Amino acid sequence: MTPEITRRTVLQAAAGFGLSFALPALESRAANQRGPEREKSLIVLWMNGGPSQLETWDPHAGSKTGGQATAIKTNLPGLEISSMYPQVAEQIGELNVIRSLVSDEGDHERGTYFVKTGYRPLPTVIHPSMSAIVTCEKPVDPKEVQIPAHVSLGGGQFPARGGSLGSQYDAFRVYDPGQELTNSRSPVQDERQERRLATLEVVSKAFAKGRRVQTDRTGHQLTVERALAMMSSEQLKAFKLDGESGHLKAAYGDSSFGRGCLVARRLIENGVRAVEVSLNGWDTHISNHEGCQTQARSLDGAFATLISDLKQRDLLDSTIVLCIGEFGRTPEVNNAGGRDHWPHWFSCVVGGGGFNKGMIIGESDPLGIGELGPGIKSKKVGNKLVGQPKDPIKVPDLYATIYSLLGIDPKGEFYFKSRPVPYSDGTAVKRLIANA
Repeated sequence: MTPEITRRTVLQAAAGFGLSFALPALESRAANQRGPEREKSLIVLWMNGGPSQLETWDPHAGSKTGGQATAIKTNLPGLEISSMYPQVAEQIGELNVIRSLVSDEGDHERGTYFVKTGYRPLPTVIHPSMSAIVTCEKPVDPKEVQIPAHVSLGGGQFPARGGSLGSQYDAFRVYDPGQELTNSRSPVQDERQERRLATLEVVSKAFAKGRRVQTDRTGHQLTVERALAMMSSEQLKAFKLDGESGHLKAAYGDSSFGRGCLVARRLIENGVRAVEVSLNGWDTHISNHEGCQTQARSLDGAFATLISDLKQRDLLDSTIVLCIGEFGRTPEVNNAGGRDHWPHWFSCVVGGGGFNKGMIIGESDPLGIGELGPGIKSKKVGNKLVGQPKDPIKVPDLYATIYSLLGIDPKGEFYFKSRPVPYSDGTAVKRLIANA
């Protein structure tokens, strides 16, 4: 019996929890409270690879740029979305569609960094993701929430990270949502586990002797305590789908993303502060239409059911849901039937948690590159003239809005090498805020 063995059974379970898991308790509402007075949470549905706005939330059916896309009406008057999303069409009136997000980052890594943090990559600062800031600023009460406060569900090359806030705010990653977590249960009987932990305590106390300040700074003991609390917590069940009806699981969809969305609801219900669910496969340089059809089979039911489920459980008023990717796709279809990277205008869907609902913001160029419609501005990108959207919304402004709704000052600061950096350099979009 050695400290190394104990680390495998205990400390690996703590990997990714972060010290935010062990911060002082909030004077906050109970985690299981319902309604708008509940402490707010964030769910980000991350469309990894850059989804085509033209095959999702901003179709131009029958136009030069529309490709094979067709559109359907929704329960929001005046809004049509891709016909690939009939279930979302029935729920989207609870949300808002922004069709004029703008970015200057057309590379996957840089674009992801920008959209997850609200800042362009710089060599001098490592910005935390929005969800890490939310977890830092709105810590959970460890007596009520014994599982990680920041969770990433599904794979992805660039998960949400704590950046300069510290790795303790990195998302706890679960690659296969809905399954038993690895290293969450001791592989030995309780009596033997107690002996191992007693030995670890002896070693830890010996190390701490004469090193109290250094030991406290590592947070080692707090992390072990929180890991053990999680391993014995009933809240571990939130990561699995036991107890959910077959009908509801089928509605979310039997896919990694569908299960992830259902787990996200279960985590939020248990008081988790921020959850990211990734849907990979949006980099449709080839056969874009067919690729978008494949993605829609996972996204449509899962997204629609998540909104309906949150609403029925009286959790939507306290949960912001954002569906977004790192950029959009080109108005023109390439020779391989695909669409390439396009940050100049793209779409997202956002709502809940104090947002207004039923808003359609922005309008993209219906004619494509260099052929400008009325009121469409343009700019040069390389040798091409690119139409800019009406009513552009900057990503930092959207995130300043989200921070404000979560009760976080967008001008709050983190520090990088003693240099203060604001959480957002944007300004909240007041019209998106209910009762503003």
